[in-house]
Amino acid sequence: MTTAPPHLAEQLRRLLANAHAPYSGVQVAAAIETPDGSLHFGVNVENAAYPQGVCAEASAISAAVTGGKPEIVRVFLASSLPDPIWPCGGCRQKIFELARAGCEVVTTAPDGRSEMQTIEALLPLGFRLEPGARNPAK
Repeated sequence: MTTAPPHLAEQLRRLLANAHAPYSGVQVAAAIETPDGSLHFGVNVENAAYPQGVCAEASAISAAVTGGKPEIVRVFLASSLPDPIWPCGGCRQKIFELARAGCEVVTTAPDGRSEMQTIEALLPLGFRLEPGARNPAK
């Protein structure tokens, strides 16, 4: 089973302080790993106009894509909650669309417990559209 390397888990825990979560009080940090091994980080940023905030996973994906790395091989998560967390449905779709087959989502609790699922397990029967493909229903 894949776990977050100790230095990465610690880095994510430190990033929790940068999350902007005044409404839920739940801080989340994420790291996206790309095929070249580079890591791109994000934290959740809540907004009073729920649901206009940004999840940590979406923030990290945006950082990776902005850096020219639009393919995901692994996602690492940490939060201020006592148990491991999993991405919301919207983030599962965002990950799925850019993920290599078998992309691992690794979540680490504050006490160091780690769990892993593939994105396919988290989003069964997920879908992708081919960029530039026309919608046959129209």
